[in-house]
Amino acid sequence: MESAAPGPVTFVVGLHVKEGREDEFLALLTPVLDAMRGESTFINAVLHRDAADPASFMIYETWADLTDVVEVQIKRPYRAAYEAALPEILRTPREVRIWRPLRGDFACKTPPLTNG
Repeated sequence: MESAAPGPVTFVVGLHVKEGREDEFLALLTPVLDAMRGESTFINAVLHRDAADPASFMIYETWADLTDVVEVQIKRPYRAAYEAALPEILRTPREVRIWRPLRGDFACKTPPLTNG
């Protein structure tokens, strides 16, 4: 894992779910994403689904501090069921890349994303 340099850090996580287990995966992930919003070092998260492969997902999440994520956030009890189920639900191991944000541009006119 990257050194714990100060400042925000973004995780891009690729998850390839076994076909037919997408709903189960989303049912486990949704409460984790909901709980993350309440964390003091949480900045944002966006869940994506591959248009060509509906069993492939990507999570883009940004946190204020890498050390906090590694030492505190990934150990939160609300993650336990999700983490325990991943080896059985995923068709390949999840892919995690760590990025340091340099710039963000956001349109104010974009409507909020909804499940679907």
